[in-house]
Amino acid sequence: MTVSTAIARLNAADPDFARHLDHLLSWESVSDDAVNQRVLDIIKAVRERGDAALVEFTQRFDGVDAKSIDDLILGRERLELALTRITPVQREALEKAADRVRMYHERQKQDSWQYTEADGTVLGQKVTPLDRAGLYVPGGKASYPSSVLMNAIPAKVAGVAEVVMVVPTPRGEVNELVLAAACIAGVDRVFTVGGAQAVAALAYGTESVPQVDKIVGPGNIYVATAKRHVFGQVGIDMIAGPSEILVVCDGQTDPDWIAMDLFSQAEHDEDAQAILVSPDAAFLDRVAASIDKLLPTMERAEIIEKSINGRGALIQVRDMQQAIEVANRIAPEHLELSVAEPQAWLPHIRHAGAIFMGRHTSEALGDYCAGPNHVLPTSGTARFSSPLGVYDFQKRSSIIFCSEQGASELGHTASVLARGESLTAHARSAEYRILTQEKGN
Repeated sequence: MTVSTAIARLNAADPDFARHLDHLLSWESVSDDAVNQRVLDIIKAVRERGDAALVEFTQRFDGVDAKSIDDLILGRERLELALTRITPVQREALEKAADRVRMYHERQKQDSWQYTEADGTVLGQKVTPLDRAGLYVPGGKASYPSSVLMNAIPAKVAGVAEVVMVVPTPRGEVNELVLAAACIAGVDRVFTVGGAQAVAALAYGTESVPQVDKIVGPGNIYVATAKRHVFGQVGIDMIAGPSEILVVCDGQTDPDWIAMDLFSQAEHDEDAQAILVSPDAAFLDRVAASIDKLLPTMERAEIIEKSINGRGALIQVRDMQQAIEVANRIAPEHLELSVAEPQAWLPHIRHAGAIFMGRHTSEALGDYCAGPNHVLPTSGTARFSSPLGVYDFQKRSSIIFCSEQGASELGHTASVLARGESLTAHARSAEYRILTQEKGN
């Protein structure tokens, strides 16, 4: 196998740099009409025929010889069995990662609060977990137990009573690590279904699959399209694009380390994006040489090659200040600050899903076991969105209690504003609560 790279080289000093950068970053998760229609047909079938449609689609798309929905349900005992089938080293790694993820997310929990005003009026916020969350997990050999931990543990920390997992098992391929992760993370029920049909089942419910309040987890274009269509019926986490890494380096890190950091995201798929920004042109040359040297040693070399050649870049900037400006412009999913004093630059970072500080902090640690969530905003959406967390599985209700005096005083204000909007019933409803003495005044 012959692989080679021709990674793009950009210079922020070039007059057309902004245009080239925009072109490099452009990516849209667009379903064509055929995919969209198939997804709509699948959702309709699941809504109308429930379990029977799930069994039929699983037979057709996954090649699973399921006679009934019972063949597609895994009980808690099956998850516990998976713990005994993985190696002790794998179990220890899963449990350590789960402990760290749980410990980090415990700090995100929000509590209800209230305060009382002088007249006895009470205002506050009630924080309540969702009743039930649905977790979509890609299936087969190339599946991700780490994603099970990252999605299920925050839900459980939030207090979600039931986490329902769906995971396809194409041709009967069961990933024991995924099931073991589900056991450790506290998943309550597992259905071995996937695709748009699994999303539809979680959103609308069937005779066997319970309806959930929110669906989280990654999937292919059919899953993403289905999530778009059921949003509103249920909540969703996000429509994620390809994985991204942006490394900002001052030129003093080992170029082999940086090359491998770029590979760590490029190996996900051909559309993944790996970018290095540095003010040191000679260092960019050394990293390019490391890429060419190390690429043939990679198991997923062909995928990395297509990703690096298609969407990767080495960007030269004037100085570190401009490097940070470029980073904020890109708003990456993963940002590595591979510099001498990362803490000094942290206040200047405005947009990034996760920030990895210093030369020794590889992005891969965040994917598996550092603690923060690896479900992150992609495609520039870090400008306005955040990593998955406990707060995604909690909802907030406003609390308003008016004392007699408080209702009377607020009634005057509400009356004026309501009548200004020509909403007389609103005004009179508030005016009824104004104390007689005040009305006389």
